[in-house]
Amino acid sequence: MKIRHLVLAAALILGTASGACAKDNWLGAWGFVPTPPPPGIAPPPPASPTAPLSADAGQVPMATAPNAPLLDNPGNVPLVTPESDPDNVTIRQLVRVTAAGNRIRLRFTNESGADVLVLGAVRVGTAGPDGSVIAGTDQTVTFDGRNGVAIPASAPLLSDPINIKVTALQKLIITSYVPGKITLGGHSLYQYVAGTPGNHTAAAQLPNQRIMRLTSLVSQVEVDADTANAVVVTIGDSITEGALSTNNAFRSYPDRLAERLVAARSKWAVINAGIGGNRLLRQGAGHSALARLDRDVLSVPGVKAVIVLEGINDIGRGFTTLGPQEPVTLEALIAANKQIIERCRARGIKVFGGLLTPYQGAGYASPAGEQVRTGLNNWIRTSGAFDGVIDFATATADKSNPLTFATKYNLRDKLHPNDAGYQAMADAVDLGLFK
Repeated sequence: MKIRHLVLAAALILGTASGACAKDNWLGAWGFVPTPPPPGIAPPPPASPTAPLSADAGQVPMATAPNAPLLDNPGNVPLVTPESDPDNVTIRQLVRVTAAGNRIRLRFTNESGADVLVLGAVRVGTAGPDGSVIAGTDQTVTFDGRNGVAIPASAPLLSDPINIKVTALQKLIITSYVPGKITLGGHSLYQYVAGTPGNHTAAAQLPNQRIMRLTSLVSQVEVDADTANAVVVTIGDSITEGALSTNNAFRSYPDRLAERLVAARSKWAVINAGIGGNRLLRQGAGHSALARLDRDVLSVPGVKAVIVLEGINDIGRGFTTLGPQEPVTLEALIAANKQIIERCRARGIKVFGGLLTPYQGAGYASPAGEQVRTGLNNWIRTSGAFDGVIDFATATADKSNPLTFATKYNLRDKLHPNDAGYQAMADAVDLGLFK
């Protein structure tokens, strides 16, 4: 009799434990890719105002790109370029989650840092239209129950779960006070920064608020999702990141794809893992796609699919004199794609191949490079290697000359879509791939 009671008690305990675990459904719902410099390799210098625009243009500060579309900035907040590493500063970061749920948690990053990064205080709330936090939504973020934390060099760090209800496509403001310095450089975002030193995390509006392009402190927002149960990660370069779209307005193709998936009542969230200047085969603007696949795709909570759109920077830099000659072959690009496919499928992740968009007329275009781009697209389209193919090329091309962008989708550099072009890319995705 005692044994029977013990068995029943154990079953109840196990059932309770498994039930508690089943309630957790953490999914990546917003993402940013930190770019620590590869060992022994200095990051590439920023493009000059007169240099031909390339896929690195997504990282050019506003001061060197006066014709770039402005931040969605209804309050006319001043745009400034920091002259040195900011310190004793409060920063507000705008994010938009792609899944609904009752809890979130934040993944902070010091992966680009060579020293400890101290967060003195962090709060999160619903975003107002001018960078403010809507009253009554603001909550303190804790780390193992504490209000502050020290993140070791080269490491990420997860916050405690935060009991804040979010809807899909809801915008949040994450406010962080950093008593020490924030190192500039690497992949960055436009963020609201207090012009007055000190901790202003609880303020509805930051004092003397301005906008700066700074390294992101948050690399991922996870949602304990209500209905979503899968994530698609988009890995690529600046065309995936959304370069030359309206900044902070969420108009990249992954953002627009998220909107379509939400409207279709799908159970998919979207993470954007694009980096301006990124390549398949070589280091440069961050680790190559092959080198960063594990961290930026395979480790995302809930990932079930990936869209690959990489290679135009390998091609552009491999056949021109914009930088040191870095030869690339069609065979090497195909082999890299095969590696991504095999590594993803080993984790049960579907892989969709994106056809490279046109680039004739871009600063680093060449006839030899075009042959490789066309060859790679033909292989993606016909090889059967991918679980599906997305024709971004036809969606954005000029109908009379498919080697170049349609004018309505690109007015500047013949390489990066504008807002309408990114919408056309998102519209080219067959939602039937995400069942």
